Amino acid sequence: MNQTIECRKLAKAFQGDGVKTNVLKNINLVLEDGEFISFIGPSGSGKSTLLSLLGTLDDPTSGELLHGGEPVNRLNSRQLADFRFQNIGFIFQQFHLIPTLTALENIMAPLFGRKVSYNKKQRALELLEMVGLPEKANALPSQLSGGQQQRVAIARALVHQPKWLLADEPTGNLDSETGEIIYQLLHALNREKGCGVLFVTHDPQLADRADRKIEMCDGEIVADSQVIHHA
Repeated sequence: MNQTIECRKLAKAFQGDGVKTNVLKNINLVLEDGEFISFIGPSGSGKSTLLSLLGTLDDPTSGELLHGGEPVNRLNSRQLADFRFQNIGFIFQQFHLIPTLTALENIMAPLFGRKVSYNKKQRALELLEMVGLPEKANALPSQLSGGQQQRVAIARALVHQPKWLLADEPTGNLDSETGEIIYQLLHALNREKGCGVLFVTHDPQLADRADRKIEMCDGEIVADSQVIHHA
């Protein structure tokens, strides 16, 4: 099935204390199946807001968002929840693991209350193995390093086999060595599993390692280019 994401004149504004702030302005964008894309720009440029709109975590003020040619911002909250479960995985800078659950339980969390055709625990164990933490199944988040927590968060984002992985500053809270491990994991998911990856970063060197780089400033896309990688 076609998983292209398309934005048509997408805009987002926030109202506060009588002041309207236009965070995103007239975004027109097409993201093709299986792309590996970075979003870069200064703080306040709208990168994270756009990622939230693309993943349907937030609603645009105006414009239209399409996934696979179908408009999704017309869906009700229940339909959107089902849509996200079938299509989108999220990775956040702050990890957002549930502190009272083990690593294994955190990975299984998106499946709670869902009927699926596979064994939930087995799927979670396989993902824990994939991110290199099989021995941490029963560890609580407080017993894990930042890098280990991020790897658990990646496994959690993948447990429902999304078509797109959306990562907001996935290496932002990590040291350079751990950040490289996380980057390599995202890259492998894209290359080996065909999962589309969109990641927000402040790091120009990291942004340049994507296949496509989208630069933002003041709520607008100011550059959109294919990145040439030299062997």
